[in-house]
Amino acid sequence: MTVTERSAQVPPSFFVPGAEGFETTGREIRLPKVILNRRAHYKVLAVLDREEGFTDPEFPEPEVTAGVVGGVRGGNIKKTAYYPFASRQVRWLLASLILVSATQSGFTLAGSDDGAAAPLDCAAGTLHLSGSTAFAPVLREAARQYERTCPDARIPLTATSFKGSVDGLDTLAAAGAGARLPDGRGLGDRLSFSDGPKSDGRPRLLPRPVALSLFTLVVHEDAGVEDLSLKQVRDIYAGNITNWSQVKGNDVPVHLVSRNPGSGTRTTLERQVLDGRPLPAVTTPDCAGLDRGRPGRCEVGGTGTLLDTVAATPGALGHSEVGAAAAHNDVRQIRIDGFPATLEGADEGAYPYWQTEIAYTYGEPPADSIAAGFLRYLANEVGKDVIRSKGHRPCAELDKPLLCRPDGSPAAR
Repeated sequence: MTVTERSAQVPPSFFVPGAEGFETTGREIRLPKVILNRRAHYKVLAVLDREEGFTDPEFPEPEVTAGVVGGVRGGNIKKTAYYPFASRQVRWLLASLILVSATQSGFTLAGSDDGAAAPLDCAAGTLHLSGSTAFAPVLREAARQYERTCPDARIPLTATSFKGSVDGLDTLAAAGAGARLPDGRGLGDRLSFSDGPKSDGRPRLLPRPVALSLFTLVVHEDAGVEDLSLKQVRDIYAGNITNWSQVKGNDVPVHLVSRNPGSGTRTTLERQVLDGRPLPAVTTPDCAGLDRGRPGRCEVGGTGTLLDTVAATPGALGHSEVGAAAAHNDVRQIRIDGFPATLEGADEGAYPYWQTEIAYTYGEPPADSIAAGFLRYLANEVGKDVIRSKGHRPCAELDKPLLCRPDGSPAAR
């Protein structure tokens, strides 16, 4: 026998030989008791072979004894049997195929709709997204999946949909002000995503923590460094270290490539890595104009452009979200005090460069709106899969959920 399909909530360890309640013999398969949430399920494939000396023309029907305590459909299970008719030999070899499906059971009173989790609402309408470029890959994929699931929903995205956290918050606040909504009512067709909390001055923007985002410093490979202490990072951005040879790297001037003001990745760098200190002055408005023989700093608009610029500029140091940096083969990620950008490092307070990804709404969106539906989708299993696939971690899955505080405070650790 084998488990051919199981929900993510059903641990595979239930079905490892030797596990409590799991046993197979020559005539019997005993399955363990499994606690299932609503809509959770697993399927078992059992292939029955004839015993030596068996000569009857037909196999006896296999007996299946099982049930779901407190489950739907009267606690019954589903059984299917398949008898191949290609040849007599095949008929004798494979007697039946049993498909056992324990579906949509609850811990208690699961047959009742009272207290059941609300299903995903596929709201109709058009949703406008804006904000973080670091979180844009998640939102583009989630929007595509949502449109596929909900045919009456439209989420139009362009190359300029995501221009930075502050730009997105400004766009959302302006749209809400223009709608002239009464107090207590919110926009149902707009969401903005920010790397960290909004600043004061936008009282009607409401936060909903979505994920923990890890960021990293990246360098051009000819810098010759892979690890910097936190003090060295601060000295580089303060202008005290201007050549990589000063930190035992190669004899190459340091060129700082930064995001434009309003970037959440940049704001997090200043607040949590540089201890609140601003970046040094820009030496050239165009990164292509950096003097290769002298240290300098320039700014770019998006994460992708920053990574490309660092890869093309000898001695360059920049900053990015981890997923995009890992996918770019021509830059190196920098450890800080020996710690790489990992959830464990952030969780223990050893790695400083991370932030809460927050979804903002203008007021409280109507429950049946597409904005509310998309937020529920991000918290659903498919949405969480998309978040994980892009290098972020859903807030609900953290060992310490307080890391995802709406105020983004590291004190939550």
